Amino acid sequence: MDLDTVRTFVAVADAGQFQEAAAELAVTQQAVSKRVAALERTLGVRLFTRTPRGAELTIDGQAFLPHARELLRVSERAVASVRTGRRPLRVDIIASRGAASGLMRGFHRTYPEVDLDVVMLFDIETAVSAIRSGAIDASFRAVAVPDRPLPEDIASVRVLDEPLQLLTGPAHALAGSKSVTVAELVGHRIWMPGIVPGTEWAAYYDDLVAAFGLTIEATGPNFGSDALLDTVADTPALATFMGEQTRLVWPAGHGLRLIPVVDPTPVYPHSLLWHRDNPHPALATLRTHLAATTAGHDAAGTWTPDWVIPR
Repeated sequence: MDLDTVRTFVAVADAGQFQEAAAELAVTQQAVSKRVAALERTLGVRLFTRTPRGAELTIDGQAFLPHARELLRVSERAVASVRTGRRPLRVDIIASRGAASGLMRGFHRTYPEVDLDVVMLFDIETAVSAIRSGAIDASFRAVAVPDRPLPEDIASVRVLDEPLQLLTGPAHALAGSKSVTVAELVGHRIWMPGIVPGTEWAAYYDDLVAAFGLTIEATGPNFGSDALLDTVADTPALATFMGEQTRLVWPAGHGLRLIPVVDPTPVYPHSLLWHRDNPHPALATLRTHLAATTAGHDAAGTWTPDWVIPR
């Protein structure tokens, strides 16, 4: 059904005259008549009868009018949902408890008037495809994964270097340490069942293992953070890495310890990715906000893989 004919029908119904409807729509009276006739052919009914006073709705026209108005309202909402500046800013944060989620919460507190759609995509290829298709406006990722450079139309900027900390249960050999060096972790089992081969975080931890001779195990199913905390708390031989800004709550009886890792401190490099031609005004606001509120990068005493794009 042609929405122009529906819009014209509603204009005639409201005005009560073809001539006034033509003036409102800025078209000729002949064009209005043709549009109404085309709609009547589509529906197979008469919508108006002509009278000395103008145009009156038939019984079918009266029945169709509320549906015609709803069609136009739905059309307007559909256009607004994708019109730059009117639709929400769509951002991928990977996980709800991670550092990117915290960055977006901070942005929302500062700019509550900006409408947001927050999504969680799995890997960088999916995120880049979504950015290029316009499904999302931006994504927080570690870039660039070895042998997988970003496409030329995708821009990125480092926004946060997040220190890793060692999470242990109360009976772990390192539980009483105020800090641990990377060298002290050699020989200890670090369990991270959420590592998935081919992802950017798998590439990060592969390089961390290769650089310092660590033992990171990704065995077993990933039942989520609660199960991970339970296992680490109950298993003296296991520890795990946790991002400094990961927000988790564990039972008081677990006795879990978060211990800074030093000499050097491994940091996970979060970057914001977006399409170079994306005109959404809130995207520029987000980039300015992150540039003003996040700390420096590549600080002395920290480590990131060689493939990480610098600021």
